[in-house]
Amino acid sequence: MSEKLQKVLARAGVGSRREMEKYIEANRVSVDGKVARLGDRVEPNQTIRVDGHIVKVEEPQERVCRVLMYHKPEGELCTRKDPEGRRTVFDRLPRIEGDRWIAIGRLDINTSGLLLFTNDGELANRVMHPSYEIEREYSVRVFGDVTKEAVRNLTKGVELDDGPARFHSVKPMGGEGINKWFNVTLSEGRNREVRRMWQSQGVEVSRLIRVRYGELELNKRLPQGGWEELELSKVNYLRKTVKLKPETQTKLSVDPIKRKDKRAKVNRIRKAVKKHNQRVQQQKKRR
Repeated sequence: MSEKLQKVLARAGVGSRREMEKYIEANRVSVDGKVARLGDRVEPNQTIRVDGHIVKVEEPQERVCRVLMYHKPEGELCTRKDPEGRRTVFDRLPRIEGDRWIAIGRLDINTSGLLLFTNDGELANRVMHPSYEIEREYSVRVFGDVTKEAVRNLTKGVELDDGPARFHSVKPMGGEGINKWFNVTLSEGRNREVRRMWQSQGVEVSRLIRVRYGELELNKRLPQGGWEELELSKVNYLRKTVKLKPETQTKLSVDPIKRKDKRAKVNRIRKAVKKHNQRVQQQKKRR
């Protein structure tokens, strides 16, 4: 049976369905040597290439759905590669043989907190789709005078450049002076939406942390830059939320990653210097 091309690519772990639609529109995908078009359907025996590389297409039941919880620090980009060489959220993730992680949504470079990854393109696509209205909760530190009228406006709805938006709730969490903390909830994931909503009331966000996605709360013991794989019950919570069949098995073991942190870089430099010094000493002895 034929399937939509973007769905097949998402299931193969190349990226989310939305990303694959953009790939197709950019003429980066071909089927049997012909440039693909959005809306194309493919058969199991056809050859699919992305950027010239053959994509291994597997049947849906051959992949075990896995989900990672990641504590994103500020300063990391939600992209696979950055032309400027800046750190990305994918740099610290564990490798999975024959598969790849797909980010479920994004956080901007100045936002930290809970970020989810999966190897299931269909799950990623559905969780990100606004029709499922999965609630997100953020801890926000704002700079400015937050009046009762401003809070009322934010919960009733404000008009942004890309349409109306509102918080489901705005809960004061304390603070000093004009720096106050609030916990806010909403069911959308538009670009910098939380920041723009506060700005509409003349208030600037100085710190933004995502602490919950649906019923999945950020593990407080998880350090920034750390990750943990979710157990089967939590994976199936996500799948049930977006009307996917539950998984019956899990793979909690993942290959350790070589972390690209400062300590590892320093150790590499020390080893290189040590080897250089040893070579210099050997050359002196020969002389």
